[in-house]
Amino acid sequence: MSAGGAQSAAGALAARILPCGDRALLVEVDALEQSLAAHAALAASAPDGVLELVPAARTVLVRLDPRTLGLRHAEHWLRATLAAADPAAPLPEGPVVALPVVYDGDDLEAVAAVWGCSPAGVAERHARAEWRCAFVGFAPGFPYLVPAADGGDPTAALPPVPRRATSRPAVPPGAVALAAEYTGVYPRSSPGGWQLIGRTDAVLWDARRDPPALLPPGARVRFVPVRGLAAGRPPSRAVPATTVPTAATARSITVVDPGALTLVQDLGRPGRAALGVGAAGAFDRAAHRLANRLVGNDEAAAALEVLLGGLTLDLPAGTWVAVTGGSGPVTLDGASVPPRAAVRSERDGALLHVGRIDAGLRATVAVRGGVDAPIELGSRSRDTLSGIGPDPITAGGILAIGDAIAGPVPSVDVVPVGAPADGLIDLPVRPGPRRDWFTDAAWQTLLGAEWRVSARSDRTGVRLEGPALARTAAATGRELPSEGMLPGGIQVSPDGAPTALGPDAPVTGGYPVIAVVADAGLDALAQARPGQAVRLRLVAGRP
Repeated sequence: MSAGGAQSAAGALAARILPCGDRALLVEVDALEQSLAAHAALAASAPDGVLELVPAARTVLVRLDPRTLGLRHAEHWLRATLAAADPAAPLPEGPVVALPVVYDGDDLEAVAAVWGCSPAGVAERHARAEWRCAFVGFAPGFPYLVPAADGGDPTAALPPVPRRATSRPAVPPGAVALAAEYTGVYPRSSPGGWQLIGRTDAVLWDARRDPPALLPPGARVRFVPVRGLAAGRPPSRAVPATTVPTAATARSITVVDPGALTLVQDLGRPGRAALGVGAAGAFDRAAHRLANRLVGNDEAAAALEVLLGGLTLDLPAGTWVAVTGGSGPVTLDGASVPPRAAVRSERDGALLHVGRIDAGLRATVAVRGGVDAPIELGSRSRDTLSGIGPDPITAGGILAIGDAIAGPVPSVDVVPVGAPADGLIDLPVRPGPRRDWFTDAAWQTLLGAEWRVSARSDRTGVRLEGPALARTAAATGRELPSEGMLPGGIQVSPDGAPTALGPDAPVTGGYPVIAVVADAGLDALAQARPGQAVRLRLVAGRP
């Protein structure tokens, strides 16, 4: 396809359409205002097959369902829409919000040095400006605020502020922070490298609100200096970890031992990335679908994703259950359960035990009817980065059995699907949007080296250990404005280490994506064990 960094036929927007794997394209423009105009135009005319549009500082990520809309047809739609877009069209307006803020952040003096004023001057200048939410990213409800062009004091121009050289492992919720030309407010505790200048007790994200984000795109914001805040912050959400069965849903499972980490997952909550909410969902989607089919469920029914094994469940009589994905010893009341097969408990209190997983990393456990966990933003999935969805299951927890039944339990005894590879994993990749940030030697190294899965891997990303990937001279020391990310995107951090993003990765990020794991390889990525060898193979597209 002709997308690879080509100049668009679009007129005033001068958009470039960049490759982003086999299920996305990245529209790049020259300025934030053009990015917002492009997003508005694309959102107004999106055809079937467009899953998400993720606006960011200079880009719009367009995520596709290739079964409905292929990359070439999507590119034609993008070029035609952007060519007709009016970059001067008014942007949607959101609510006007006043946020109380105590200006006592740890980085006030560092910001004051950049601005050439005192810490008190930082507070005065920051509060004098009116801000507009340009887009939401990084985490649910995290606003990227820019000075409003038509508001505030025009003499209060604020110089851009660099990110901290070292990211903090945890930034408290409500922290007001600066990076580049943006102000952000952290909705919950999370790692972060922005410069902290203050704090607010406003709840930025509450799933019970409509919309859940206090500051959606287009919102106008004023920071109101105060001397102190009320003690304690109200919780950002109040969703129980499990559902207590009622008379209508009397059948339930008791958790005897949750193992290392067991999460409730379905097929996720796509379509909310513009609010900073990732899709999450089952990491090994094929295993999830297969487990549900084996017990006669809808493929999207909620199931349990078990990391490393160790799970023990107390089942009621007559419960059909299947275990797929990563394999190891599985027993029901002490009798061995064949892999990828449905079995039935014959008594109340029957014990299903998933032993140590010795091939792969994650097993999926489906029960007939599905796990009836609370729904949050349209899904029962746990997002480990944002904290959305049911908490990890714990010993003594009760899991209600739902009614997500699609048909009878199939008569097939066992499905001939092999266990995950315990040797070299071959991952198909396609070029990413920032391939040109790296030297030709780095690209050849990416495809030629044998990488090792780092122990520092989880559902947000699988870090690969091996040789450092060097940037070009033009990209060295450069900072990439935040742009949309997707699962499978291979980000390269400043130290040259690649990380393949998982289902719980942030929806925007600031590290360049050199390549993207093809959709067909994501399930294998889910089963990659620490220390396992990985080789990346270019499958389509030009380097």
